[in-house]
Amino acid sequence: MTSFLSVQDLKVHFPTPDGIVKATDGLSFDLERGETLGIVGESGSGKSVSSSAIMGLQRGTSAQVSGKILLEGEDLLTVSDEEMRLLRGGEVAMIFQDPLSAMHPYYTVGNQISEAYRVHNDVTKKAARTRTIEMLERVGIPQPDRRVDDYPHQFSGGMRQRAMIAMGLINDPGLLIADEPTTALDVTVQAQILDLLQDLQREFNSAVIIITHDLGVVAEMADDVLVMYAGRAVEYGPCKEILTHPEMPYTWGLLSSVPDVMGDTNARLIPIPGNPPSLLNPPPGCAFHPRCMHRDKVPGDLCRTELPELTPARSGGQHTKRCHLTNPDAVYQTEILPEIAPDLVEEDK
Repeated sequence: MTSFLSVQDLKVHFPTPDGIVKATDGLSFDLERGETLGIVGESGSGKSVSSSAIMGLQRGTSAQVSGKILLEGEDLLTVSDEEMRLLRGGEVAMIFQDPLSAMHPYYTVGNQISEAYRVHNDVTKKAARTRTIEMLERVGIPQPDRRVDDYPHQFSGGMRQRAMIAMGLINDPGLLIADEPTTALDVTVQAQILDLLQDLQREFNSAVIIITHDLGVVAEMADDVLVMYAGRAVEYGPCKEILTHPEMPYTWGLLSSVPDVMGDTNARLIPIPGNPPSLLNPPPGCAFHPRCMHRDKVPGDLCRTELPELTPARSGGQHTKRCHLTNPDAVYQTEILPEIAPDLVEEDK
């Protein structure tokens, strides 16, 4: 059975005077309608570039894009520019990271949302305005019949994000990509936005990709998680499995550097040492090895010389990891977990 969205061996490379920047290098994942995929990783890991490729935003640039992006069996990399234009905003929509820069400052919020609707529907301006007011009300904008004529700068950060969600969902898309949808919002507004996305997803039965560095957002929303590092997937599988039995040291680092407000106040935060590698000249072998504290546990210097493949995790199922450690779950349970969640270890005893 074909998945609603199937990304296969996606590569997005950018030629520069200094060489090829491999922003995404062989990424694969599947997503069904009604499900949410969380893509996590540090800045520069290739998260947003991958989503831009799905939206076809690299067309007309110097980017070299290869692989397959199958939406209901149709490869988005082979459709014409006109077909992609009709899909973009219609069947495939995106909520951008910064709504203030994503929305045009010279046009009202209602004008921009109405235009997105009229591009894909043969309706009058009056009908589009009515539909826009309806969507603004649905995403929780107060007095939508009045605020529809306001400009983006007249909206608060949370309201602009709601307006972007209304624009993204106005054509009932099958696939919605949310790129850092809660960045720069306070915690209460973040929770409201996430609840709104989940409610609307259930209503429209959309497939959702949420791109974030916040593992709390992933735990709240995602069915599956894809952890990216240096343009590649390093761990992929069901959200619960990734968060409770991670098997890639990079994922351990992401989990170890997040405070648990409900956990042990004496637990230490363990930052990931070093910096992400240059995608222009990535290190040989496992790209994470210069920062990995466990590379010497692998015999034969494999981490420094051989790129590990995505292989099934010891927990089985659909959980895969890219690591040379033979029993990473045991290392996590005995060395990492006691440091970051000693209360959980004590409970197990």
